[in-house]
Amino acid sequence: MKKLRVTVNGVSYDVDVEILEDDDEGGAAYGYGLTAMPMNQIAPPMGAGPAPAPARQPSAPIPTSGAANELTSPIAGLVHDVKVKVGDTVKENQPVVVIEAMKMNTNISSPVNGKVKEIMVKAGDPVQQGQVLVIFE
Repeated sequence: MKKLRVTVNGVSYDVDVEILEDDDEGGAAYGYGLTAMPMNQIAPPMGAGPAPAPARQPSAPIPTSGAANELTSPIAGLVHDVKVKVGDTVKENQPVVVIEAMKMNTNISSPVNGKVKEIMVKAGDPVQQGQVLVIFE
């Protein structure tokens, strides 16, 4: 028996290989009735993809509305930046929040002239389409 380490699809296995016969050049012809034990994990069956990730559940209900004095997210993504703070005066079409989706930043602009009453998100927060980002007075 000969002990070998084999790596398949990034998973290493320590295997015992039985030598059935030597070839004419002094090498060995190995039998492949192997006993393999995974080092870290069991390899998935051939042709099977990785197990699906469990769906993330939000910890609190996502506020959605669409009222005229609310800025809602038109896309799902991560908040990259919040360009205003509570009390700031904004003009219609002024960028207020930047959302990153699919490695692209999207400016989300104020729908109204007004004053920032409440900011519902911060940088790094995941957001869903329709989620309220900012409330204006």
